[in-house]
Amino acid sequence: MPLGFVVFGLLVVSGVPHNPDGQPLTLDQALVNINQTTDPGLRYYAAWWLGKMRVSQPAAIEALLLALEDETDRSPDGGYPLRRNAARALGKIGQGYDSVVPALLGCLVCDDYYVRETAAQALESLGASSAVPVLASLLEGGVAAAVQVEGKPHLVQPYNAILEALGTLGNDDLVATIAPFLDHEVPQVRNAAARAMYQITGDAQYAERLVKVLDHEQLQLRRAALMDLGAVGYLAGAGAIANTLAENSMKLIALKGVLEHQIKVENETAQDICGLSADSRRVMELMDSLL
Repeated sequence: MPLGFVVFGLLVVSGVPHNPDGQPLTLDQALVNINQTTDPGLRYYAAWWLGKMRVSQPAAIEALLLALEDETDRSPDGGYPLRRNAARALGKIGQGYDSVVPALLGCLVCDDYYVRETAAQALESLGASSAVPVLASLLEGGVAAAVQVEGKPHLVQPYNAILEALGTLGNDDLVATIAPFLDHEVPQVRNAAARAMYQITGDAQYAERLVKVLDHEQLQLRRAALMDLGAVGYLAGAGAIANTLAENSMKLIALKGVLEHQIKVENETAQDICGLSADSRRVMELMDSLL
């Protein structure tokens, strides 16, 4: 493993954005690292840093867009680690740059599964509704085509990320496309479909599917359902979230999502112009109980 990757791992674990020499990384140095160095670890770290630090200057965007086309940083399985990190960073800082969405759309046809996954997530983060047709095209063939790649730990497409992005960006026209995935054999895909269907239709039956997963025997699925319910702000699931057998930290994150969504709804509809509603206060009380 290149030394750069080892250093990057140590720096990320420490949570401190520093150079390998212990000095704080600067924008100028990050741009040098991603544009001019040959060490894949330093380039990978620079892309991560630009996103982490929310550096949205044109020079950073340009460097990350170039990184999306990188051919030199290849993993043993043929993947593109630098492209993945660049796409992830652009999802955080690319808002307002006309060239970012087309570049990320191009990533959706990359032969690296994880580049496609990260690009879908980035497009969702950017609110790129123009990406809907391309994202929906990745669901062609429906459930019958959504099978595992032989010798790989994943399906032929990153269906979770695609479905979640369509739920955020799409509309009722996608119901017929997404609904079949509610019956996919992989639980995570079913959950992503339920999340998307709730976001698109507002029908509580789909959110309740996620609430039921909070009782699943597998902790990982319970954690994922917590994040899904928080992401869609399902108020009726607040009590179930608080009582889930999972870490309080994750339950707090989910409840925070519910609270933020509820406050946004109240502000938009002027339901409680004198202060927080009873529903919002109830969610806050649940959060207090977990501290």
